[in-house]
Amino acid sequence: MQTLLLNADDVDENARMDRVIDAVRGAFTAYERGNAKMPAKSYIDLPEYNGDFRSMPAYLDVRTEDTDEDTGWDAAGIKWVNVHTDNPADHDLPTVMGTMIYSDPETAFPLAVLDGTTLTMKRTGAAAAVATDELAVPDASSLGIVGAGVQSYTQLEAIAAVRDIEEVVVSDLDEERVANFIDAFEDRFDVRAGSIAEAGHCDVLSTVTPVEDPIVGPDDVGEHTHVNAMGADAAGKHELADDLLLDATIVIDDHEQCTHSGEINVPYAAGDLTDDDIYGEIGEIVVGRRPGRAGTVGTADGEGVDGVTVFDSTGLAIQDVAAARVVYEQADDNDNGYPFDLLGLDG
Repeated sequence: MQTLLLNADDVDENARMDRVIDAVRGAFTAYERGNAKMPAKSYIDLPEYNGDFRSMPAYLDVRTEDTDEDTGWDAAGIKWVNVHTDNPADHDLPTVMGTMIYSDPETAFPLAVLDGTTLTMKRTGAAAAVATDELAVPDASSLGIVGAGVQSYTQLEAIAAVRDIEEVVVSDLDEERVANFIDAFEDRFDVRAGSIAEAGHCDVLSTVTPVEDPIVGPDDVGEHTHVNAMGADAAGKHELADDLLLDATIVIDDHEQCTHSGEINVPYAAGDLTDDDIYGEIGEIVVGRRPGRAGTVGTADGEGVDGVTVFDSTGLAIQDVAAARVVYEQADDNDNGYPFDLLGLDG
């Protein structure tokens, strides 16, 4: 029995965004219904190397009353990821690297070892797409992006799969990054550079920066803008001003992670933002326990939120497992990747 090794190019090729979005939606559904097991993300801090390791295991089962044997599935895996800020300058390595082990839940056999960095970008974009589908105005046609790093590309790729995006405004202090982003998408969208306020007055805004001092205030967004706050992934990170958050409808992916290391972690720790200021978790909206944006599919007439909405996304291990399943099955069907006898069972 063979384990499939999938590098970054293999993951990119086989992570079909429409399927990853569906899988991440299924992960949120399973989690909300209690059909997922996801221990808290654990950290190993390494101050001597100005870095840390993070482990993210999960199991999810989407074989529910809404599925049958042909469409239901379960999956398990773990992502081992780091953040070493000195890597680019000192070692010519990326700051963040990840490895995903995708396993058969029944036997625990390691079906695949995947590049977790590309997988993370894909599932992060997919999570923003699910939130956008539930919380953005139905006729959203413009997308603003603050931060033109690697995560920005999958934000556009994924959100354009759930809304008919025509105009894109990208804002970043690094002009080269902005130019590269525009070059990548100018054949498909009306894409241009702009200020944070210009990006924020689009129908949808995704913020993908690592800042600790907020850079987006209440005057920087439109009256009905949906904001995907994707950048905060550690305590102290904070992209959106407190008064913006307090005036918005806040939807989170997981209470423990968001209050510890998500967009709301700083005002929550200070007591300026409480549980009463959180509308709910994205899974509640996906399964219909809370209404999403008024007028979106699945929201009854006369129901739904309005105004500015914020999705606080920390990234969940169930998303990685769901996305890994898509990549593995697609690669296995297409004979992609490198199969090898990891456990020595074929000898």
